[in-house]
Amino acid sequence: MDLGQRGVCTIPQTTRRNIHAVLGIYVPDAAAQFYPGAGSDLAAGSDPVFAMSFMQACRHIEQGKRVFPNLLLVGFRSPAIKNLVILGVLHLIAGVVAIGASALVDGGIFWMTLTGQTALDAKEIRDFSISLGMLFSAVAYTPAAMAFWYAAPLIMWEEMPVSKAVFYSFFAVWREIKAFTVYGLAWACIGVMLPAIISVLIALLIGNAAVTMMVLLPLSIALTVVMYCSFYPTYTHIFGRPDDASPLPPTADDQE
Repeated sequence: MDLGQRGVCTIPQTTRRNIHAVLGIYVPDAAAQFYPGAGSDLAAGSDPVFAMSFMQACRHIEQGKRVFPNLLLVGFRSPAIKNLVILGVLHLIAGVVAIGASALVDGGIFWMTLTGQTALDAKEIRDFSISLGMLFSAVAYTPAAMAFWYAAPLIMWEEMPVSKAVFYSFFAVWREIKAFTVYGLAWACIGVMLPAIISVLIALLIGNAAVTMMVLLPLSIALTVVMYCSFYPTYTHIFGRPDDASPLPPTADDQE
């Protein structure tokens, strides 16, 4: 149940010179999330394409190659781009359905809050209505998350069709469900509790919302990059390392 612990430990040791490039890969995708409507929808729908940038970056690092921001386009240059886009659309649809399903338990409060149709008030927070809706959405989305987890690398590196990649991904996660439960709980603690603790400390010591945002924004970016990069060792633990014969985008190291 190590889920690629050796890979998790190895990659950060060789990433020091590449950390700015890896952050550079993430920033354009993150920026799209701040644009309402089409921008955030496009970012969500293209998530598998951008996720492969991190997977490819980890692959380069493991091979001792330097990482450059041009890896951001690796998914778009791949022959599998059509299937990756289809996967992204399915990803987006599954998310919308899961959020919409929360109306069964909270009367649509979570949905209307996310879509800007209503403002969240103190009564709804006290009644835990929105919390119940969020929890229900997370549970409803779990099977889809299992199906999409490894689908993108299976499509791009193993040249699987979308349906086959989704099938293999779901049952790969199911076979390692105990390890993934620990993995999910660990990231829930890191991604939710750590920022919450930092926010409380800043509020107590400084009491300035602007300072809180200045600290939490880079922290959120760093945690997201680490989470994306953690996908690669879990993939190689289950499916093995990608075939060296599969195409890699040219890098400056290759051109020298």
